[in-house]
Amino acid sequence: MVTLLHFEKSDFPLFKSWIGSARELLQLAGPYFSFPLTDQQLEKYITDPKRQIFKIADTATKEIIGHCELNFERNTPRLCRILIAKSSERNRGYGKSTVNALLRLLFIEGNYDTADLNVYEWNSNAIRCYEGVGFRINENISSEVSIEGETWKSLNMQIRKSEWKTNP
Repeated sequence: MVTLLHFEKSDFPLFKSWIGSARELLQLAGPYFSFPLTDQQLEKYITDPKRQIFKIADTATKEIIGHCELNFERNTPRLCRILIAKSSERNRGYGKSTVNALLRLLFIEGNYDTADLNVYEWNSNAIRCYEGVGFRINENISSEVSIEGETWKSLNMQIRKSEWKTNP
């Protein structure tokens, strides 16, 4: 359903077009970027050797529909910045397919046994997607960020290779 392709400098304009506000950027990237998103921020992002950054292509149409990342800054690799860009494309299986593609890179092609991700607690659609693949909320890890007078709680979710609900 999706193919992961390497995210490159030529992808910057499309990526930036998907981010219309500070809230959207925070939802996608946590506090990593600042709004408005600039080429300079993205240059730093793509040259970080601890990140594998992808654009998401619909396998059938070849259209670029989103973005995702594998982050290797810690011992446990983290799935990050997962975005299906158009709201009309959400809730159609692309998110689950993307998460499975990322886990395949870690668990089948790589030598990892555990992965995690962070998600805002109000993002129930994303939480359901991640739980459908086998992620579970880690009650011991959470954080908060503030935006426009609101506080968003971030939940940590983890998965082990043995809990992965797919046929790789």
